[in-house]
Amino acid sequence: MSTKRVSFGIRPFDEMICGGLLEGSANLLEGAPGTGKTTMAMQFIYNGITMYDEPGLIITFEEFPQQYYHDALQFGWDFKKLEDEGKLKIIFSDPQTALDELEGMDGEFVTIIEEFGIKRVAIDSMTHFESLSDNEHVQRDIERRFINALKREGVTSILLRENNSLLGQISQISSKIPFIVDTYIVLRYVEIDSAIEKALCFLKMRGSDHHKDIRCFRITSNGIEVESKFSGREGIMSGFTHSTPQDAFVNVFGKKK
Repeated sequence: MSTKRVSFGIRPFDEMICGGLLEGSANLLEGAPGTGKTTMAMQFIYNGITMYDEPGLIITFEEFPQQYYHDALQFGWDFKKLEDEGKLKIIFSDPQTALDELEGMDGEFVTIIEEFGIKRVAIDSMTHFESLSDNEHVQRDIERRFINALKREGVTSILLRENNSLLGQISQISSKIPFIVDTYIVLRYVEIDSAIEKALCFLKMRGSDHHKDIRCFRITSNGIEVESKFSGREGIMSGFTHSTPQDAFVNVFGKKK
């Protein structure tokens, strides 16, 4: 794995990881439905093409390419045009086919990566690999083989994974993907003053330092916008926050004159 950085093109996000993801790394993006996983992955691919001239590949097990065209246009990203220009490829597949085509040196997906000069890959989503086996050890081996096949091709990948916990503690999962990947990013809903906000943090980044703070982010008409870290609050990752003792004191008694 290279020490070269692969920028998301979202400045505060890149600052959290010292300039970007490591080139050739596999990066897990986990969150509940609606937290913005697919939007963030699409933005990673789009910015890679338009800002850094790095062709992208999206392998989806959930949506047909037409749905991606539609969703991307909501942010002004013309994925169909990029595909027509040979800078992007969107493939609807299934987990077993994707594994077979990436593991084989002459597989279709490997050929696409080489012919298009693919640098960035998004997988939507790794959760579907659970359908290939009920055995935890077999499942971990499948996930490991798939991720290693991506890394063998030298691409920088974003691997999406669903977590069904809307608020509260992250639900227990059988997958060992967090142990296999290089970076583990979590998106969360949090309740603050009777309103729902979105938060992100990096729980792990192999081979690199990263910021440990928890940031607020929003999905705007331009895509993901990362804002400042939460201040004066505790319990962010639990989903239910409260003021720190210092801030609670100030709220009740006011600042010291």
